[in-house]
Amino acid sequence: MGKRVAVVLAGCGVFDGSEIHEASAVLVHLSRGGAEVKIFAPNIEQRDVVNHLKGSPTDEKRNVLVESARLARGNIQDLAELKVSEFDAVIFPGGFGVAKNLCSWAVDGKNCTVNEHVNSTLQAFHKAKKPIGLCCISPVLAAKVFPGCEVTVGQDKNVDGRFPDAETASAIAELGCKHICKDVSESHVDKANKIVTTCAFMCKAPLHQIFDGVGTMRFPPVSVEGVAAAANCVAVLKHDSHFAVKTLEASCSLEEETPLKLPEESN
Repeated sequence: MGKRVAVVLAGCGVFDGSEIHEASAVLVHLSRGGAEVKIFAPNIEQRDVVNHLKGSPTDEKRNVLVESARLARGNIQDLAELKVSEFDAVIFPGGFGVAKNLCSWAVDGKNCTVNEHVNSTLQAFHKAKKPIGLCCISPVLAAKVFPGCEVTVGQDKNVDGRFPDAETASAIAELGCKHICKDVSESHVDKANKIVTTCAFMCKAPLHQIFDGVGTMRFPPVSVEGVAAAANCVAVLKHDSHFAVKTLEASCSLEEETPLKLPEESN
Protein backbone atom coordinates (compact mmCIF):
# COMPACT_ATOMS: atom_id res chain seq x y z
CA MET A 1 0.00 0.00 0.00
CA GLY A 2 1.28 3.47 -0.87
CA LYS A 3 1.90 6.07 1.79
CA ARG A 4 -0.92 8.43 2.69
CA VAL A 5 -0.29 12.07 1.81
CA ALA A 6 -2.46 15.12 2.48
CA VAL A 7 -2.23 17.99 -0.03
CA VAL A 8 -3.45 21.39 1.17
CA LEU A 9 -4.68 23.89 -1.41
CA ALA A 10 -5.37 27.63 -1.15
CA GLY A 11 -7.83 28.22 -3.98
CA CYS A 12 -7.49 27.92 -7.75
CA GLY A 13 -5.21 30.20 -9.74
CA VAL A 14 -1.81 31.73 -9.14
CA PHE A 15 -2.87 35.28 -8.23
CA ASP A 16 -5.46 34.46 -5.58
CA GLY A 17 -5.21 30.71 -4.95
CA SER A 18 -2.94 27.72 -5.46
CA GLU A 19 -0.54 27.79 -8.40
CA ILE A 20 -2.14 25.27 -10.74
CA HIS A 21 1.05 23.92 -12.29
CA GLU A 22 2.66 23.40 -8.89
CA ALA A 23 -0.41 21.65 -7.52
CA SER A 24 -0.51 19.42 -10.60
CA ALA A 25 3.21 18.67 -10.31
CA VAL A 26 2.78 17.58 -6.69
CA LEU A 27 -0.19 15.38 -7.57
CA VAL A 28 1.49 13.80 -10.61
CA HIS A 29 4.66 12.94 -8.72
CA LEU A 30 2.66 11.50 -5.85
CA SER A 31 0.50 9.48 -8.24
CA ARG A 32 3.55 8.10 -9.99
CA GLY A 33 4.97 7.11 -6.62
CA GLY A 34 1.86 5.18 -5.67
CA ALA A 35 0.78 7.46 -2.85
CA GLU A 36 -2.77 7.57 -1.54
CA VAL A 37 -3.64 11.27 -1.71
CA LYS A 38 -6.42 13.27 -0.13
CA ILE A 39 -6.86 16.97 -0.81
CA PHE A 40 -7.90 19.62 1.69
CA ALA A 41 -8.51 23.36 1.84
CA PRO A 42 -9.81 25.72 4.51
CA ASN A 43 -13.51 26.59 4.28
CA ILE A 44 -13.00 30.35 4.32
CA GLU A 45 -13.59 33.34 2.08
CA GLN A 46 -10.69 34.34 -0.18
CA ARG A 47 -8.89 37.56 0.70
CA ASP A 48 -9.56 38.76 -2.83
CA VAL A 49 -10.53 37.53 -6.29
CA VAL A 50 -8.22 38.43 -9.16
CA ASN A 51 -9.12 38.61 -12.83
CA HIS A 52 -6.30 36.46 -14.17
CA LEU A 53 -6.63 37.91 -17.67
CA LYS A 54 -6.18 41.49 -16.52
CA GLY A 55 -4.22 40.80 -13.34
CA SER A 56 -6.49 43.09 -11.35
CA PRO A 57 -8.82 42.47 -8.37
CA THR A 58 -12.58 42.24 -8.83
CA ASP A 59 -15.56 42.77 -6.55
CA GLU A 60 -16.37 39.05 -6.48
CA LYS A 61 -16.44 36.94 -3.34
CA ARG A 62 -15.22 33.33 -3.53
CA ASN A 63 -14.63 30.52 -1.07
CA VAL A 64 -11.20 28.84 -0.80
CA LEU A 65 -12.62 25.34 -0.38
CA VAL A 66 -15.06 25.74 -3.28
CA GLU A 67 -12.39 27.13 -5.59
CA SER A 68 -9.86 24.46 -4.58
CA ALA A 69 -12.44 21.83 -5.50
CA ARG A 70 -11.80 22.79 -9.15
CA LEU A 71 -8.26 21.44 -8.86
CA ALA A 72 -9.36 18.44 -6.84
CA ARG A 73 -12.04 17.49 -9.38
CA GLY A 74 -14.54 17.87 -6.56
CA ASN A 75 -12.86 15.30 -4.32
CA ILE A 76 -11.82 17.54 -1.45
CA GLN A 77 -12.42 18.01 2.27
CA ASP A 78 -12.50 20.91 4.69
CA LEU A 79 -9.04 21.31 6.25
CA ALA A 80 -10.72 21.36 9.66
CA GLU A 81 -11.49 17.66 9.14
CA LEU A 82 -7.88 16.57 8.52
CA LYS A 83 -6.59 14.05 11.07
CA VAL A 84 -2.83 13.72 11.20
CA SER A 85 -3.12 10.11 12.38
CA GLU A 86 -4.51 9.18 8.95
CA PHE A 87 -1.52 10.50 6.99
CA ASP A 88 2.21 9.99 6.62
CA ALA A 89 3.03 13.45 5.24
CA VAL A 90 1.49 16.76 4.17
CA ILE A 91 2.38 18.99 1.20
CA PHE A 92 1.47 22.61 0.48
CA PRO A 93 1.84 23.78 -3.16
CA GLY A 94 2.47 27.50 -3.66
CA GLY A 95 0.61 30.39 -5.24
CA PHE A 96 -0.47 33.81 -3.97
CA GLY A 97 -3.38 32.11 -2.21
CA VAL A 98 -0.91 30.75 0.33
CA ALA A 99 0.18 34.29 1.18
CA LYS A 100 -3.37 35.66 1.06
CA ASN A 101 -5.66 32.89 2.29
CA LEU A 102 -3.56 30.46 4.32
CA CYS A 103 -1.80 33.37 6.00
CA SER A 104 -1.57 37.15 5.63
CA TRP A 105 2.02 37.31 4.35
CA ALA A 106 0.95 39.16 1.18
CA VAL A 107 -0.23 42.06 3.33
CA ASP A 108 1.74 41.81 6.56
CA GLY A 109 4.98 40.12 5.55
CA LYS A 110 6.92 38.65 8.48
CA ASN A 111 4.28 40.04 10.85
CA CYS A 112 1.61 37.87 9.27
CA THR A 113 -0.88 35.63 11.00
CA VAL A 114 -1.46 32.03 9.92
CA ASN A 115 -4.94 30.58 9.47
CA GLU A 116 -5.87 28.60 12.59
CA HIS A 117 -6.47 25.32 10.73
CA VAL A 118 -3.28 25.70 8.71
CA ASN A 119 -1.36 26.38 11.90
CA SER A 120 -2.86 23.42 13.74
CA THR A 121 -2.20 21.13 10.75
CA LEU A 122 1.45 22.12 10.60
CA GLN A 123 1.84 21.78 14.36
CA ALA A 124 0.20 18.35 14.37
CA PHE A 125 2.44 16.91 11.64
CA HIS A 126 5.50 18.41 13.28
CA LYS A 127 4.57 17.00 16.69
CA ALA A 128 4.01 13.58 15.09
CA LYS A 129 7.44 13.86 13.42
CA LYS A 130 5.92 13.43 9.98
CA PRO A 131 7.35 15.18 6.88
CA ILE A 132 6.01 18.56 5.77
CA GLY A 133 6.55 19.60 2.13
CA LEU A 134 6.28 23.24 1.03
CA CYS A 135 6.64 24.72 -2.47
CA CYS A 136 7.21 28.25 -3.74
CA ILE A 137 6.00 30.84 -1.18
CA SER A 138 4.61 28.14 1.15
CA PRO A 139 7.88 27.87 3.15
CA VAL A 140 6.96 31.16 4.83
CA LEU A 141 4.30 29.16 6.69
CA ALA A 142 7.00 27.04 8.30
CA ALA A 143 9.15 30.09 8.97
CA LYS A 144 6.28 31.68 10.87
CA VAL A 145 5.12 28.57 12.73
CA PHE A 146 8.51 26.97 13.48
CA PRO A 147 11.10 29.59 14.51
CA GLY A 148 14.63 28.39 13.83
CA CYS A 149 13.70 26.01 11.01
CA GLU A 150 15.54 25.81 7.68
CA VAL A 151 13.76 26.49 4.39
CA THR A 152 14.41 27.69 0.85
CA VAL A 153 12.48 30.01 -1.42
CA GLY A 154 15.32 30.03 -3.95
CA GLN A 155 18.02 32.69 -3.74
CA ASP A 156 18.53 35.66 -1.41
CA LYS A 157 19.59 37.82 -4.37
CA ASN A 158 17.91 38.34 -7.73
CA VAL A 159 20.47 36.24 -9.58
CA ASP A 160 20.30 36.93 -13.34
CA GLY A 161 16.83 38.40 -12.85
CA ARG A 162 15.46 34.91 -12.12
CA PHE A 163 14.53 35.50 -8.46
CA PRO A 164 12.49 38.75 -8.36
CA ASP A 165 11.13 37.99 -4.87
CA ALA A 166 14.54 37.34 -3.31
CA GLU A 167 13.74 39.71 -0.43
CA THR A 168 11.48 36.98 0.97
CA ALA A 169 14.64 35.17 2.04
CA SER A 170 15.65 38.15 4.18
CA ALA A 171 12.22 38.28 5.82
CA ILE A 172 12.52 34.58 6.63
CA ALA A 173 15.91 35.21 8.25
CA GLU A 174 14.42 38.06 10.28
CA LEU A 175 11.96 35.55 11.73
CA GLY A 176 14.92 33.66 13.17
CA CYS A 177 14.96 30.96 10.54
CA LYS A 178 17.79 29.91 8.26
CA HIS A 179 17.29 30.45 4.55
CA ILE A 180 19.22 28.02 2.34
CA CYS A 181 19.92 29.24 -1.18
CA LYS A 182 18.88 26.70 -3.80
CA ASP A 183 18.21 26.72 -7.53
CA VAL A 184 14.88 25.73 -9.05
CA SER A 185 16.16 22.22 -9.71
CA GLU A 186 16.92 21.65 -6.03
CA SER A 187 15.17 21.29 -2.70
CA HIS A 188 16.29 21.58 0.88
CA VAL A 189 15.64 19.21 3.77
CA ASP A 190 15.58 20.44 7.36
CA LYS A 191 16.34 17.05 8.91
CA ALA A 192 15.64 18.13 12.47
CA ASN A 193 12.13 19.36 11.66
CA LYS A 194 11.41 17.06 8.71
CA ILE A 195 10.56 20.06 6.53
CA VAL A 196 11.25 19.80 2.79
CA THR A 197 11.10 22.92 0.61
CA THR A 198 11.67 23.94 -3.01
CA CYS A 199 11.36 27.34 -4.69
CA ALA A 200 9.26 26.39 -7.75
CA PHE A 201 7.79 29.58 -9.29
CA MET A 202 9.71 31.82 -6.91
CA CYS A 203 12.19 31.36 -9.76
CA LYS A 204 11.48 32.52 -13.30
CA ALA A 205 12.06 29.19 -14.99
CA PRO A 206 10.50 27.02 -17.71
CA LEU A 207 7.57 24.90 -16.62
CA HIS A 208 9.43 21.61 -16.99
CA GLN A 209 12.11 22.85 -14.58
CA ILE A 210 9.43 23.76 -12.05
CA PHE A 211 7.93 20.29 -12.42
CA ASP A 212 11.29 18.57 -12.00
CA GLY A 213 12.21 20.79 -9.05
CA VAL A 214 9.02 19.85 -7.22
CA GLY A 215 10.03 16.27 -7.90
CA THR A 216 13.27 16.63 -5.93
CA MET A 217 11.47 16.94 -2.61
CA ARG A 218 12.44 13.92 -0.57
CA PHE A 219 12.92 12.86 2.99
CA PRO A 220 15.44 11.80 4.06
CA PRO A 221 17.74 13.49 1.53
CA VAL A 222 19.66 11.17 -0.76
CA SER A 223 22.98 12.12 -2.28
CA VAL A 224 23.19 11.95 -6.06
CA GLU A 225 26.83 13.03 -6.16
CA GLY A 226 28.78 11.35 -8.87
CA VAL A 227 25.79 10.14 -10.85
CA ALA A 228 26.55 12.43 -13.78
CA ALA A 229 30.09 11.09 -13.89
CA ALA A 230 28.88 7.57 -14.62
CA ALA A 231 29.46 8.04 -18.33
CA ASN A 232 28.75 4.50 -19.43
CA CYS A 233 25.76 3.96 -17.20
CA VAL A 234 22.16 5.07 -17.15
CA ALA A 235 20.22 6.81 -14.40
CA VAL A 236 17.94 4.40 -12.64
CA LEU A 237 14.64 5.73 -11.39
CA LYS A 238 14.39 4.22 -7.96
CA HIS A 239 12.06 5.51 -5.24
CA ASP A 240 13.44 6.15 -1.81
CA SER A 241 11.91 7.67 1.32
CA HIS A 242 10.67 10.88 -0.24
CA PHE A 243 7.47 12.62 -1.13
CA ALA A 244 7.16 12.03 -4.74
CA VAL A 245 9.89 11.29 -7.07
CA LYS A 246 13.18 9.78 -7.84
CA THR A 247 16.54 8.93 -6.48
CA LEU A 248 19.12 8.75 -9.22
CA GLU A 249 21.58 5.92 -8.94
CA ALA A 250 24.38 4.99 -11.30
CA SER A 251 23.69 1.63 -12.88
CA CYS A 252 24.33 -0.19 -16.11
CA SER A 253 20.81 -1.54 -16.42
CA LEU A 254 17.36 -0.09 -16.00
CA GLU A 255 15.40 -1.35 -13.01
CA GLU A 256 11.67 -1.22 -12.43
CA GLU A 257 10.33 1.67 -10.38
CA THR A 258 9.24 0.82 -6.87
CA PRO A 259 6.31 2.48 -5.11
CA LEU A 260 6.65 5.69 -3.17
CA LYS A 261 8.09 5.04 0.25
CA LEU A 262 7.73 7.72 2.87
CA PRO A 263 9.41 7.35 6.24
CA GLU A 264 7.70 5.52 9.02
CA GLU A 265 6.80 7.53 12.12
CA SER A 266 9.80 8.17 14.33
CA ASN A 267 9.78 7.22 17.96
